[in-house]
Amino acid sequence: MSGIHARKSQLTTKENRDLDIEISFLEGLVDRDSEYVEALQLLGDDYTKRGKFHDGLKIDEHLSKLLPEDSMVFYNLACSYSLTNCINESIKALNKAVCLGYIDCKWMDTDPDLDNVRADTRYQSIRQKLTNNQII
Repeated sequence: MSGIHARKSQLTTKENRDLDIEISFLEGLVDRDSEYVEALQLLGDDYTKRGKFHDGLKIDEHLSKLLPEDSMVFYNLACSYSLTNCINESIKALNKAVCLGYIDCKWMDTDPDLDNVRADTRYQSIRQKLTNNQII
């Protein structure tokens, strides 16, 4: 998934069970080491897959403090804010992701996690900034 959240989709009973087992395992790791970045990233993605958007948001907020210069962390934070209908926060995080070097405008334009913010005029401004900074 390369660090990008994937919105909850129709999962089979077995897939849900497996995901719940993985979540429990990762929660145990994070309880022991709250700065275990890889486990936090996987846990955030798993929460989102499971539709636990507020739990995923808490993880992404924590990651943004651990990795304040990571564009993907702020992109994922923008997605989590969008999924929890925190539009202003999503726009701020997305703008920071772009300022830190996030460049995948094609994914940004189609990522279902950002559906809630794409209609906002500020999204178009961020999108234009991204387009202007790219070498074509």
